[in-house]
Amino acid sequence: MAGNSKRRGAVRKSGTKKGAVIGSGGQRAKSLEGKGPTPKATMRPGHPAQRRAAAAAKTAQRRASAKDRPTAELVAGRNPVVECLRAQVPATALYVQLGVDADDRVTEAVRLAADRGISVLEVSKPELDRLTGGALHQGLSLQMPPFEYAHPEDLLEVAGASEEAPLLVALDGVTDPRNLGAVIRSAAAFGANGVLLPQRRSAGVTAVAWRTSAGTAARIPIAVATNLTRTLRAYAEAGMMVVGLDADGSTDVDGLSLATSPLVVVVGSEGRGLSRLVREVCDETVSIPMAAGVESLNASVAAGVVLAEVARRRRAAGRT
Repeated sequence: MAGNSKRRGAVRKSGTKKGAVIGSGGQRAKSLEGKGPTPKATMRPGHPAQRRAAAAAKTAQRRASAKDRPTAELVAGRNPVVECLRAQVPATALYVQLGVDADDRVTEAVRLAADRGISVLEVSKPELDRLTGGALHQGLSLQMPPFEYAHPEDLLEVAGASEEAPLLVALDGVTDPRNLGAVIRSAAAFGANGVLLPQRRSAGVTAVAWRTSAGTAARIPIAVATNLTRTLRAYAEAGMMVVGLDADGSTDVDGLSLATSPLVVVVGSEGRGLSRLVREVCDETVSIPMAAGVESLNASVAAGVVLAEVARRRRAAGRT
């Protein structure tokens, strides 16, 4: 009789409201129900493809963060190393190849490094090849620390603390480090309070730029703007006048009436000049008159001409 069987699972347990448990209890039917589409291998936890995808993503993230961080620079070659040491370029170590033929340049490099307290390290040729990435090092390499850039707001603070009208120099698309170094040198020579660089499409303060600046990169703050146009607008809201150097400028340098005002001089690239958005921010664009048939000046020379005129007008205004 049903319910009287002594088989295990066929008799109702005391304290429950269920009747006799017979069969699978519907588990077989449930096991036949679909569980949706099978996830891709890269989405299945523990799957080899998923582990490989996770490792690749982690590597890509690490490389991206490393790209954003400033890294040390190695200058290779006897002449470049000696020139950097003569120009007082900041350095952390001088690498000298074991058994290198010590000519006058090697001797001078070691002496200059020792006088400045820079570590002189002897390494094997294979190690020096690895450090310099296979560059022609001639047995000498100099390690520079990453350049420490200021914040764009720091330039405003420095300019505001000046007793004279603030003067800043901004570069728009100057990608040649030699031109950058020359602009920095002119900015320091003619009393500018700082130099502003865009984060993209611009040369940085490398060993080449430092050498060309003749060491003035250590005496004037240099900032990097994430968005040059937005930063120039912020400078304008702070009371600065923005003047751009342009071959088709609205006025020539002789008519630069804004020279004695709080001023930002924007220097464009040699090829395309000022970008459209930067030109729209400018209160005035200035050109440099030249003889017919002469090509336009490069960025550093043009910046020097305009900054010299600004300095002349300010001196004249101070005498009146």
